[in-house]
Amino acid sequence: MKLLVLIIYFAVLIGIGLYCRRHATDVDGFVLGGRSVGPWLTAFAYGTSYFSAVIFVGYAGQFGWKYGLASTWIGIGNALIGSLLAWVILGRRTRIMTQHLDSATMPAFFGTRFDSPALKVGASVIIFIFLIPYTASLYNGLSRLFGMAFNIDYTVCIVLMAILTAIYVIAGGYMATAINDFIQGVIMLVGIVAVIAAVLASKGGFMEAVRGLAEVTDETASTQPGVFASFFGPDPLNLLGVVILTSLGTWGLPQMVQKFYAIKDEAAIQKGTMISTLFALVVSGGCYFLGGFGRLFSEQIDIAADGYDSVIPTMLSNLSPLLIALVVILVLSASMSTLSSLVMASSSTLTIDFLKGTFMKKMNQKQQLMWIRAFIFVFIAISAIIAIIQYKSNVTFIAQLMGISWGALAGAFLAPFLYGLYWKRTTKAACWVSFIFGCGLMVANMLFRSSFPVLLQSPINSGALAMIAGLIIVPIVSLFTPAPNKQLVEETFACYNKDTIVPQKTALGK
Repeated sequence: MKLLVLIIYFAVLIGIGLYCRRHATDVDGFVLGGRSVGPWLTAFAYGTSYFSAVIFVGYAGQFGWKYGLASTWIGIGNALIGSLLAWVILGRRTRIMTQHLDSATMPAFFGTRFDSPALKVGASVIIFIFLIPYTASLYNGLSRLFGMAFNIDYTVCIVLMAILTAIYVIAGGYMATAINDFIQGVIMLVGIVAVIAAVLASKGGFMEAVRGLAEVTDETASTQPGVFASFFGPDPLNLLGVVILTSLGTWGLPQMVQKFYAIKDEAAIQKGTMISTLFALVVSGGCYFLGGFGRLFSEQIDIAADGYDSVIPTMLSNLSPLLIALVVILVLSASMSTLSSLVMASSSTLTIDFLKGTFMKKMNQKQQLMWIRAFIFVFIAISAIIAIIQYKSNVTFIAQLMGISWGALAGAFLAPFLYGLYWKRTTKAACWVSFIFGCGLMVANMLFRSSFPVLLQSPINSGALAMIAGLIIVPIVSLFTPAPNKQLVEETFACYNKDTIVPQKTALGK
């Protein structure tokens, strides 16, 4: 039964990839689906790129164990800040300005908006470097569930996932990933509800499970009775850091923001906002809510030996074969959708913004597509190799890998992108300072973690600090550095008052 479900699932993904080849005949079609993607596909693409095995296995297990039911606040923050506010604040302006600037990637936006080819190249290098550890982290959580369900070797899981994702992304581009994301999103919605119901039923129902959780004690976490069933849990401050990183971080992640580039029109943005928020509330809220009951299975879990990544697989190990199959498809869907989004963002950035922007300026459409597809293959291969090395070296903490990537990318890009959309006075010097501070802080945290204050030794908290600091750094540096070209800025911001968007290369005579 489990194997049959997997075979059908894989066949559908590949079939959609081959079907969507007709939408991937030029760069705009391959990278953005021709900027004609509707609200349902865009909202589900946003949600499935947001939530992966990193969330379901890594974060839900780790933070559910640490904070109990209070970890549900992370999912609520993801829905309200990471989805609702992101769409409201970024959606319309991102679509309009990026179309006006004729930019298909975040580095292209920086390069044109601030009239700086060097800024575009710098952003593309940052994206390529820091998306790799995030991608590698996707395989880890998936492998644990595959091992539990099928007793398959970890390396086989990695190779299988990498090959299948490469096939449908290389064949169909963004449109294939968007359609597959919709299917994968439906699976995630159904799956998380079914799994929560089954796990709670195994512990006597919701009220009985909460009562059991209230009786759990751990003096290393808190001496307060019933703390794991309380409103804010044993460590509200660190919990807030997780909420900030995982929620506000999406505002600066290139693979997330790029979804707004491709959406059809402003009406689609309004509808997509509600769909995306509800999706996040069910999927992310459900994941962390489920993880909050992890300590009810403490007699089967050895955190010291197996790490936090073992929490969720242990909770699910006694489910029926059909439910286990659903869980495997759920996490596979989440991981492959995120993986496809990451490789699309990285490969298009490296081709359009780095190669074409520096060494191969006369590259035509056909050559660009060839390079993008080649980089998709290379990017997937590199991340798979890193994932295997990570496993062989017994590095098991998914959350740390994701925290470093999210912190560096969002810390570098969130503030310059946000201010670039709204504030005319933003300067390229401020962008550079934000890039350097965000990446520098996370690299320093990775290499010299023991030298950091205790609160900032966590990559989660360091990432949250990088994002918040960027929001302060960019306006301060902008005010103390030369103002940008006034005519260029006025022409750029005039796009918000136009009924018809004219690409900047036409509007500015470039």
